[in-house]
Amino acid sequence: MAVGTSQTLNNDWLKCIQGSGGTTYTAEAGIYAQLHTANPGTVGTTSVSSVTTRPTLTFTTPTTGVLNSSSSPSWSSWAGTNGEVVSHIGFFDASSAGTFLWSAALSASKTINTDNTFTLSSCSLTITNAS
Repeated sequence: MAVGTSQTLNNDWLKCIQGSGGTTYTAEAGIYAQLHTANPGTVGTTSVSSVTTRPTLTFTTPTTGVLNSSSSPSWSSWAGTNGEVVSHIGFFDASSAGTFLWSAALSASKTINTDNTFTLSSCSLTITNAS
């Protein structure tokens, strides 16, 4: 799978559009970021970082098909594998377990060493509008 929205999230949105049995979409109570050392795959369980903590993110109101983060989650005092290279982020609806929502590749891979802090300074999800 290339990075992007999950099949579960897409199906939930489409059921709302279709009106399947009165299906409505309930906004997530929170969005949580998980680090990955490669593409997270279709359900977000591939290549999970040695640090499994999922900090929460907040977002601005979407405009022009773009959802931007308004927070900068951090993983401080890295206690995972020294020299781990992180390249992707998976987004979930819970701080552990939960439903995988979407994934993204970092603009550049980052090597994180013991006691480092890694901060996700920006994040966005873009849905392309018809033109």
